[in-house]
Amino acid sequence: MAIALEHINFIVRRLTIEEKYPGGWEQCLIDHASSLGTRVWYDEHLFRDGAMNPIDMENLVNAWRDIGFQAVLINGEKKWLDCCVIDENFETLSLSCDWIEIDITGEYAFLKDEDPSEIVGRHGF
Repeated sequence: MAIALEHINFIVRRLTIEEKYPGGWEQCLIDHASSLGTRVWYDEHLFRDGAMNPIDMENLVNAWRDIGFQAVLINGEKKWLDCCVIDENFETLSLSCDWIEIDITGEYAFLKDEDPSEIVGRHGF
């Protein structure tokens, strides 16, 4: 599966949410229930939240960092670690990320080495 990209996308692996989110995956869904199908959607591997401007995205990244997610690893190279940001306008990652791929059109993203045959997004979530 894959997740549709829209505006500025904040993406986290579900496995990482299970390990680091206070209360795990179940609590994450409870905490984001009011946004499901509007700005939040997910597949079996990835969770997507989003923003329409860089300031809101920075606030979103900082909120996840405050609960224990490491956004950027700096060891001679800046790259996304527990989460990543993909800007739809540029159809690219703002920094490199080892665990995600973006389709050639920039319309969806998927966990590396997984089949992106079905796309989950706002429509039909």
